[in-house]
Amino acid sequence: MQQLSATDTVFLTQESERAPMHISFLLLYEPARKQGGAVRFKDVLRALESQLDKSPVFRRKLLQVPLGLDNPYWVEDDAFNLEAHVHHIALPQPGDWHQFSNQLAHLHARILDRSRPLWEAYVIEGLDNVDWLPKDSFAIFLKIHHAAIDGVAGLEIVSAIHDREPVAPPQATRREKPPASNTGTESAPSQSRLLARAGFNSMRQPARMVQAVGKLIPVLSRARTANKTRQSRPTPGQKQRQTRFGGTITAKRATDSCFFKLQDIKAIKSAVPGATINDVVIAIISGAMRRYLLAKSALPEESLVCGVPVSTRTDEDTLRGGNRVGMLSMIMCTDIADPLQRLKQVQIETTLAKEYSQAVGAGTMLTLSESIPPLLMAVGIRAALQLQLMTDSSLPMNTTVTNVPGSRVPLYLCRAKLVRTAAFPPVSNGMGLVHAVLSHEDGLSISIAACREMLPDPAFYTECVNASFHELQDATKKRAPAKRRPAARTRTQEL
Repeated sequence: MQQLSATDTVFLTQESERAPMHISFLLLYEPARKQGGAVRFKDVLRALESQLDKSPVFRRKLLQVPLGLDNPYWVEDDAFNLEAHVHHIALPQPGDWHQFSNQLAHLHARILDRSRPLWEAYVIEGLDNVDWLPKDSFAIFLKIHHAAIDGVAGLEIVSAIHDREPVAPPQATRREKPPASNTGTESAPSQSRLLARAGFNSMRQPARMVQAVGKLIPVLSRARTANKTRQSRPTPGQKQRQTRFGGTITAKRATDSCFFKLQDIKAIKSAVPGATINDVVIAIISGAMRRYLLAKSALPEESLVCGVPVSTRTDEDTLRGGNRVGMLSMIMCTDIADPLQRLKQVQIETTLAKEYSQAVGAGTMLTLSESIPPLLMAVGIRAALQLQLMTDSSLPMNTTVTNVPGSRVPLYLCRAKLVRTAAFPPVSNGMGLVHAVLSHEDGLSISIAACREMLPDPAFYTECVNASFHELQDATKKRAPAKRRPAARTRTQEL
């Protein structure tokens, strides 16, 4: 039995039918021609079944504490049935990318069933009219609740369920349920035992609060000092930068993805000293939001602000799930028209945001949240959500950009090669458009999830993303320094 952290529990508390709190991963596969072509659904089912023990996330479900007096627990689902979680669907005609994106948006909008382990997968066929995919390609759309994973943990699980070589799918065998010691969970305890645990934890809460406040005092001092030197220009006011993506969301979703060659992103990065791949990605997204909002005559004069999750996960946390993230807040520079100047300024803003985060500590708010009594935390979150609904207010950020490095080596499932990946984060009130960036081998994807009413034309938005990339690519080529003699090869900068 494993208790959820306060951060994990937040994603359960703020979830609603209009705002499901899961992360979805899109995995696209090319068939293995030499080994017989199309992959059968039963082969995928057997392959997934053989890998379930790689992470406890797959077999555990929620157990709520009576009256919400403590954070919930993960416990082993004694009635676990893989076929209740893995579904087989064919893409409706015409079966092109537009139809595929609409299908993914529909699946992403559906809330997960809390009575079972909080994940599900869809094996999707009928992609033959997606012009850049070979015949018999297929996709897996994997949804896992944000209470169980963050982006990094999700990709670790995705990597773990694949083979490193194109091996045949396992033969059909009856698998025994793994022992609880291997999954980090155990069967559900009695209600009285849960209440006893809640009472014990509540007695420890005052000491935790005192300890957290003691740690917070020097942090506030460092934050005050860092904030004086952080900004290269004033932080935009919230009223001045409200966009169509703020306010109250509906239950309908829009999703889409753009795919790029990693070498092209690196070439742009090399044009600005000190820039990273993440800087280039944020500059591309900044240009896309600028272009889209200009087309709608709705671009604020002040720059928009984005949140960038930062992983605080350690090696010990690998495959254990949960959320281990802090959040950077940075100016996106959407008020700068020139693409190269925008990238240069984004690089400056990112550096300043990182320095501020290092001074304050990326995990400070996570530590503080663990000291707040769960019942008080839940009441506070619900009150804040209700106030936001009543006032239709925006959040301090206009969007988020989650960047997670994927596998650098080929991955296979039933001999089929994983060729492209994408991810779709949850959408929430005040944050009607969010972005996820994934890399896999020599490719990179930029994907969006949005409230359909706020972004009724996702295909046009992805056109803006592609246009922003090309204008930045053209700008860096035109202003590239003269060629010099090849220098010694340096280590490639990480994402």
